[in-house]
Amino acid sequence: VNPDVQFKIVWAYTWFDPTKEADAAKVLIEQGADVVLQHTDSTAPQAAAQAAGNVITFGQASDMAAYGPMPRVSSIIDDWAPYYIARTKAVMDGTWTSTSTWDGIGAGMVGIGEISSAVPADIKASAEALRDSLADGSYHAFTGPLNKQDGSVWLAAGETASDYGDGGLAGMNFYLQGIEGDVPN
Repeated sequence: VNPDVQFKIVWAYTWFDPTKEADAAKVLIEQGADVVLQHTDSTAPQAAAQAAGNVITFGQASDMAAYGPMPRVSSIIDDWAPYYIARTKAVMDGTWTSTSTWDGIGAGMVGIGEISSAVPADIKASAEALRDSLADGSYHAFTGPLNKQDGSVWLAAGETASDYGDGGLAGMNFYLQGIEGDVPN
């Protein structure tokens, strides 16, 4: 959507450490970030953004609206309950087998929370349409043209990444073009 966007990655190496998460958000904000996304579970990045003033956030794992209603735009919402219930029932009825599960929006394991009023109506409608096309499979999030961070071609125009096998998304050991930082070893 915006070819000039730049992503900066800060690794906290934890799922839940409010101090580290707040520090990471503050560093990004000091470096000029105007949007803070996270893949950690506390609301510390939202608090840091709210304290900074003019920084937008996107929450992780739950809605997070109650912890910083503005400037939160939305949140990724994880709903593992149906998966856990199905796996537990499989153990109980003797049908359980070890398997990798990579479900997303379509299966309901991942959702997008309410998009806040900070988003203009036309952009909100576009985001909801994209969410719906991801859910029904008519759009694949990793559709080319996409280049690796070093500029080399990863996916040609129209090509999609294979789903989660060792050579696909689960095996990605590189960032895409537009992302600053290094993948940890």
